[in-house]
Amino acid sequence: MKTLHSPLVRRIVSSTAILILCAALGAHLRASGPELSTQQKEVWNNVETYWRLDAAGDTQAFLTYFHADYQGWSYDNVLPGSKERATKFITHSHQTSKTLVYDLQPVTVRVHGNIAYAHYLFTRVVKDAEGKQKREAGRWTDILMKDGSKWVMIADHGGEFPPKP
Repeated sequence: MKTLHSPLVRRIVSSTAILILCAALGAHLRASGPELSTQQKEVWNNVETYWRLDAAGDTQAFLTYFHADYQGWSYDNVLPGSKERATKFITHSHQTSKTLVYDLQPVTVRVHGNIAYAHYLFTRVVKDAEGKQKREAGRWTDILMKDGSKWVMIADHGGEFPPKP
């Protein structure tokens, strides 16, 4: 019978401890997201700002983050849509539902001069007009352009993940 002091038991215990430590470190790195430069943080702060405005139902302030030539393409649309189309649906959404809570997780943020993109995951809970709560999760890619002191969306693509069969 092996005792706690045998080399085999010590190797098993050491290996197990190392695996647990690596798993914990990996989970921490995934949870904390990528390390962002100052420019990338500026872009990401804009993404967080317009999500906060959207969640608050502040339609006019939210739409100031959409460039006049914006084209968005969500998973549930066959073709990309203009800022005018987005305005119509955002206004309707703000009138008929309320975001209760949301979370954003940056995956990649890159800046190239006055153009940037942000790939990120989102989760949110929304209450509809009947008072039913729905959890939504998905991903977005926002393409932004520096416009004065803020980054505005010139395009985006993504949306809610399709339901699992």
